Amino acid sequence: MGCILFGRCFTISQKELQINEEIRDREVRCIDADGNQLGIISVKEAMRLATEKNLDLVKIAPQATPPVCRIMDYGKYRFEQAKREKEARKNQKTVDVKEIRMSLNIDTHDFETKVNHAKKFLQGGDKVKVSVRFRGREMAHTNLGTDLLERFKEAVSEIGMVEKPAKLEGRSMAMFISAKPVK
Repeated sequence: MGCILFGRCFTISQKELQINEEIRDREVRCIDADGNQLGIISVKEAMRLATEKNLDLVKIAPQATPPVCRIMDYGKYRFEQAKREKEARKNQKTVDVKEIRMSLNIDTHDFETKVNHAKKFLQGGDKVKVSVRFRGREMAHTNLGTDLLERFKEAVSEIGMVEKPAKLEGRSMAMFISAKPVK
């Protein structure tokens, strides 16, 4: 479902609930504000009960037969829901993939610097993609790239473990390392 407005597309969320006059069914199973079942009643009767209590009639289960509606304060419900979603997002940790690129003729000090960066990324909870780029005639010596990645794996073995082993893809060979689980 969507509509085009000024060249942009907006989709209607399936999470959006129907409230009050938006409910077009003849009969609904109604639940009051305290959670008690009122049974199957007409929408007009349910709306009357909701307006008497100064609350909203909200369709919470449209797929049921008959649809289930609840009498509640919809504004308060939306606020609480947004608060819960915000809290869930705050507690969520996203794992980034950091890439470390090397060439076959890397010097020892440069190699150690790359290893230290990888250790720092792994301690920060990120995954590390270590790649070796082959240029020109280096493609004939892919075994040297495998040896280099093996050396790298052993250098970070105390805090990291290989998630995906070294694999040649085009002109580069890549390996994925993730942090070891904390015991």
